[in-house]
Order: sequence, then C-alpha cells, then structure tokens
Amino acid sequence: MTEVRRLVIRGVVQGVGFRYAMAAQARLLGVTGWVRNRRDGSVEAMVAGDGAQIGEMLAWSRIGPAGAAVDEVMVEGASGCFAGFDSLPTA
Repeated sequence: MTEVRRLVIRGVVQGVGFRYAMAAQARLLGVTGWVRNRRDGSVEAMVAGDGAQIGEMLAWSRIGPAGAAVDEVMVEGASGCFAGFDSLPTA
C-alpha cells in the first residue's frame, strides 16, 4: 500500500546539494514525489512509497548529503499521486 508523507527539513540544508542528493536517493529506492527549497531556508519534500521505502527516506532525510547539518525533520501525512521524483523550484 502506498503511503505519502510531507517532510520539512531544517538546518543547513540549502547550498549543500540536498535536493539533488534526495532525488537520487528517492530514485534509488523507487520512491516518487518531489523536493524543493523554501524561502525560509528549509527543504520541503513529498515522498510516496511503501512503508519500508518511506522509512528509508526518513532515515536518509535525518542525515542528508555530506555538507548538510539536519536539525529537524517534520513529518506529516499527506496525499498525492506522483509519476517519478522531481526537484522543483523554490517556493
């Protein structure tokens, strides 16, 4: 069963390749959705997949790529249907 989660990741998460690395990780795991920077300095993502895939993405999001320093990952239930995993413009 597909689960969808909205993530807001705070810390040093912009300017370190977070979106690119998250998209690569999502594609590796077969997760769909999107990721984007937010004007407040955080990164927002929608991730969809089975429970194990979501768990892997959450674990990855708490660490991020080299250079990132994640302080907080807010997770909430969401809905949506996604064909792939996209990196979107800043919102």
